[in-house]
Amino acid sequence: MSIRRLYSALWFLSLPLVVMRLWWKGRRQPAYRRHLAERFGRYAQPRTDRCVWIHAVSVGETRAAQPLVRALRGHDPALHILFTHMTPTGRETAQALYADADDRIHSVYLPYDLGYLHARFLRHFRPLAGIVMETEVWPNLMARADRDRCPMLLVNGRLSQRSFARYLRFGALAREAFGGFAVIGAQSPADAQRFTGLGARRVEVTGNIKFDNHPADAQVALGRQFRARIGDRPVVLAASTREGEEADLLDVAGPLIASGALLAIVPRHPQRFDAVAQLAEARGYRVGRRSRGDGPDAGDQVWLGDSMGEMTAYYTLADVVLMGGTWRPLGGQNFIECCAVGTPVVLGPSTFNFAQAAEQALEAGAAVQCADLNGAVDRAMALLNDPSGLNTMGTAALAFAQAHGGATERTLALITPWLSGAAPASPVASADSKTA
Repeated sequence: MSIRRLYSALWFLSLPLVVMRLWWKGRRQPAYRRHLAERFGRYAQPRTDRCVWIHAVSVGETRAAQPLVRALRGHDPALHILFTHMTPTGRETAQALYADADDRIHSVYLPYDLGYLHARFLRHFRPLAGIVMETEVWPNLMARADRDRCPMLLVNGRLSQRSFARYLRFGALAREAFGGFAVIGAQSPADAQRFTGLGARRVEVTGNIKFDNHPADAQVALGRQFRARIGDRPVVLAASTREGEEADLLDVAGPLIASGALLAIVPRHPQRFDAVAQLAEARGYRVGRRSRGDGPDAGDQVWLGDSMGEMTAYYTLADVVLMGGTWRPLGGQNFIECCAVGTPVVLGPSTFNFAQAAEQALEAGAAVQCADLNGAVDRAMALLNDPSGLNTMGTAALAFAQAHGGATERTLALITPWLSGAAPASPVASADSKTA
């Protein structure tokens, strides 16, 4: 039995457990229990002509795709964009970002990684091409797309050394999957080298599309409205925090809050909003919530950003950002949006998801790095007490975000031949890839 057949068998046998896990997660986040049929390749969404499919697994990838969506629609206004996701938050993010768009942008779930489920998906939508954002790779999806002659492209590709080592353990299965991409646009030369090491056949360095994700004017204006409610009071924002980081921060935030600064916290996952509020309240802090008003109130000591699609507004509100995902060994979350509105960022020790961008930001003076949250709070307070230094960092952050643009244009040039049919056929997979 080939390794992919074994992989498929394990997926098939685990489906009941996967569905049970979905139902279990739905206790805290009911959206997991909706649109279940889509995860098995059954769709109510009608097929459209000239459809380009973008797979954006969750929130970060969906937000990162914004500049590419704008470029694709500018290139061909007749294109329909089909987003696929694996999480409700990814789907909700797409719906929020494109709520004012026309009916040419759609969002559904991608089926589980079994060939016959992907066959249903591809037969239903018949996309011109599949575009995978960043790293999400499914072996049976790649094999079925090759069989159905749907070229697969990976863009804004990033692959940390840790992820590279993990994929290497899957040997031929990983090489077959990565070798199935018609082309990969990598964020950096190091990413490109690792993709090539996993069997990718054509890799080009195109840069990071996230640098082209310019702040929305409406969101910047909303952030300024938040700020107007509290005047000159300093604000430190803990952005896109992950589980465990909020408790660690609240344990050391006493001096910051006692100084009169507002501590704003925006958890990465919405199902944790209530839990984070309870953590702050348990420590005796007066807690406000975005969902309960138009912005922070003068009496709030901790303000919870419990909304979706408003990160730019939160970054605009803040004087300093403590970047989530960097304080535990999680690799960090996207801080480029923060720099794009000119807000300095404090990074923790774990930045492997954004290694090159973090190095560049530190060199540019747009960011500083601390070993732990205790040091980060001290550094944030020092910056708040140094208006000149804070302004210098903010100017550097803005310049850093503006200096690294252009990835979207390079990525579009990589993609368009496959949309017009002028590109060569996607790589022919091995004989094993013809079954799933």
